[in-house]
Amino acid sequence: MSQLNKHHLNELRKDIVFSEQLCGHKLNYHSTWGIFSPREIDDGTRLFLKHIKVNPDDDCFDLGCGYGPIGLTLAKLAPKGQTLMVDKDFMAVEYSNKNAQRNHIGNAEAILSNGFQHIDPALRFDLIASNVPAKVGKEMMSLMLHDARDRLKPEGRLYLVTINGLRQYMKRNLKEVFGNYKKLKQGAKYTVHLAII
Repeated sequence: MSQLNKHHLNELRKDIVFSEQLCGHKLNYHSTWGIFSPREIDDGTRLFLKHIKVNPDDDCFDLGCGYGPIGLTLAKLAPKGQTLMVDKDFMAVEYSNKNAQRNHIGNAEAILSNGFQHIDPALRFDLIASNVPAKVGKEMMSLMLHDARDRLKPEGRLYLVTINGLRQYMKRNLKEVFGNYKKLKQGAKYTVHLAII
């Protein structure tokens, strides 16, 4: 292997580092190749965070946290609550926890879980948030929505952002599982959805 190729590979192995201001809070992020949208905050997350309402004492849950942009923002917006972030990718969990430490966010923690599978069944949340992967599959989506409903406190809120192609699917399924549905915003590519207990 040439020195040039070796140098290029070593560069690719380094953390990707950037800062971003979301909901009035500037945070520093480290990420890596293989985690969703590693170089910048994706458009779905940006749209999502513009339309989410968080109370200072909310206990929040970020489902599929990646390196933490949604969960860490929720933790900053709810300093009196606790934010739990989960991902099924161990690298995402590692980077989320490091980003929480890096930004001195003591009320957020990331753990490894496939959906709610590895979460203490007794835990309840005021707000559950997810940037839903486009290829999540209807079986996992069904588990996710029913589990989210069961884990919300009374008057708890489920906020989701999906590609526009899943808009009608989400409307139908949220109405079925929660008995209500609100489209908060439809952008060029993404839709923000809300259901309440």
